[in-house]
Amino acid sequence: MQRSSEVRVRRVVSRLLVGVVGLGFGLGLGISAAAQTTAAQTTSPQSANAQTVPANAPAAQPVPSAEGQEKIESMPGYRQQHQTAPQTSQQANPQTTPQINPQAIPQTAPIPQHAPAPVVTPAQPTAQVPYTALPAYGNAETGQPRDTDGSAYIPVDSWVYPAMLRLYSLGYVDTAYLAMRPYTRRSALHMLEASEGEIVASGDEQAQEILSALLTELTDEGVAGKTERGTVYGLQSVYTRMMGISGPILVDSYHVGQTFFNDYGRPHETGFNNITGFSTLNEQGPFSLYVRGEYQHAPSAAGYSQALAQQISLMDEIVFAPPNDPEATVPAGPIAAQNPFRLVEATLSVHLLGHEISGGKSDAWLGPGMGSAMPWSNNAENIYSFRINRVEPLYVKYLSKSLGPVRYDFFYGSLKGHTDPNDDWVHSDMFSFQPTANFQFGFQRTVIFGGKGHEPVTIRTFLKGFFDTNDTSGAEKSSRDDPGARFSAFHFSYRLPFVRNYLTLYTDSEVHDDLTPVSAPRRAGYRPGIYLAQFPGLKRLDLRVEGVSTDCSTLVCLGGSNEYVENAIQKQGYTNKGNILGDWIGREAKGGQAWLTWHLSGNEWVQVEYLNKKSAKDFIPGGTSQGQFRVDVVKRIGPQVEVNGWFQHERWSAPVYLPGVQNNNTVTVQVTFFPKLKTKAP
Repeated sequence: MQRSSEVRVRRVVSRLLVGVVGLGFGLGLGISAAAQTTAAQTTSPQSANAQTVPANAPAAQPVPSAEGQEKIESMPGYRQQHQTAPQTSQQANPQTTPQINPQAIPQTAPIPQHAPAPVVTPAQPTAQVPYTALPAYGNAETGQPRDTDGSAYIPVDSWVYPAMLRLYSLGYVDTAYLAMRPYTRRSALHMLEASEGEIVASGDEQAQEILSALLTELTDEGVAGKTERGTVYGLQSVYTRMMGISGPILVDSYHVGQTFFNDYGRPHETGFNNITGFSTLNEQGPFSLYVRGEYQHAPSAAGYSQALAQQISLMDEIVFAPPNDPEATVPAGPIAAQNPFRLVEATLSVHLLGHEISGGKSDAWLGPGMGSAMPWSNNAENIYSFRINRVEPLYVKYLSKSLGPVRYDFFYGSLKGHTDPNDDWVHSDMFSFQPTANFQFGFQRTVIFGGKGHEPVTIRTFLKGFFDTNDTSGAEKSSRDDPGARFSAFHFSYRLPFVRNYLTLYTDSEVHDDLTPVSAPRRAGYRPGIYLAQFPGLKRLDLRVEGVSTDCSTLVCLGGSNEYVENAIQKQGYTNKGNILGDWIGREAKGGQAWLTWHLSGNEWVQVEYLNKKSAKDFIPGGTSQGQFRVDVVKRIGPQVEVNGWFQHERWSAPVYLPGVQNNNTVTVQVTFFPKLKTKAP
């Protein structure tokens, strides 16, 4: 009876999710006129008349209220170190000059200057004047940016991303591609500059706070297309995290589950845990070097018994014996205390025609969600890879008239922690389009191939996995012609009509061994979500809700044999050093997350999170369940010190591991110091 109920629920969920995908396509491509009309209605008068303003007209300066004048004048201007702006605020007409409430701007961040009015996209794109989404620094004729300076990636665990995504959902930064993170420092600056004038003129205090905090973070990058940046270098951050855990936790992302996720595969065990690290930033001309390293400590633990380790390993059709003992995906005990020093990120890159071409360890978050990303997240340790990332929107003649500007990202590297076969390789390829200012969609593909004892890694095997779209027979799978384990993803995001400054709908999805989740919706995994960026009357409060499921509605999912795994050859599947590269939900499971956040300022908040997950009994004997409640506070002590503290309570059940219901509590404090970067004029 219970099983039939579950089947009915799965069918309902599957149909709803398929409907969501169809809704996104239909609304975004079929009736986009409604959204574009709404966008035109929300455009400020100053922006709408941008083309009538002379190019050499002086920019108007916002006039603060009298009570905040002294405090504001004591703050450094965003562009103060690059250029001297005329002091015209005393002569401006207060009836025609936009006002900024000084109480809405953090004391630690400068007030953004009123930039020249941005170029506004036509409300109704036509074949002659399509939507281009090119930022103000770009060249509409060639689609290539004038800015030739390179810059480092912003780590995906930075506060910058929730701030940027909120700014997008408030109706700004149209050129932010939600599913293609990380952004480089300069690409993020370009997104902000394209909307700066509109935000300053809007009177939207929340958007102005976020803009101010972000421009302060990126102030050393200068002003693209107006002044040369020169050299930026120095120690960017120093941090330490102290974590105390009481009670048993889960550390098996590939099977039973994990208590801590989206944390770069760092070790965690019951007791006192610590990470202490630093990051350095170096940028000159088109070149950049970013290094982030840290000491990681986790105490010893009992781990799985040998009997359980063998049982779990056999579920993946692997014999738990050397060289598969030890096995990275099975936390067999006893587990010794861990005290490694690791490079979390280490990337050398060069900027070329809107691309960041790099080598080393860099982050990837390929999905529009906040809780995780189906194709790739920071749940596992970063891989060493070669990467070509189109970090600026590209307008392609003819193609972009219907699909809008495009971004793409490609990286190729090796996976670690695999023993059956050993040392396999992976490449990821993603394309994302923006047909309208409010609608984005894209496709992604990950291929795991090679490995000692299976097939050689050659140009031929790489190209076969890259271009092959056919089903693979058992004989071919075991031969040198194996195209690899192929996983395909599809995503979309849509700022909904009439409420585009409030609600954003999005869905992330992935399928194994099919061309795209759209062509095989019943076999796919999904992470749909909705984001309410502000409540009417409570503009500092936002709500985000995401559901997630890899428990598909067909027999192919039974036994955890579909998502993130390929039982034929790549038996340790979609992992690096034992942790899943994609969504923490794992194999044949379903659940969801919800966040309620009160924003203290542009980079400070108080957040309450709830999480729930259940794994299927046909995959893990007896099934598993997890429930988490977390309170997170981020506060700045001056402009250079951030304190992040959180408390988490978890209640979980996994009879295959420990009998009964288990509980654990975690108290964590992380202190981060942001030294002032050094700059040298060109």
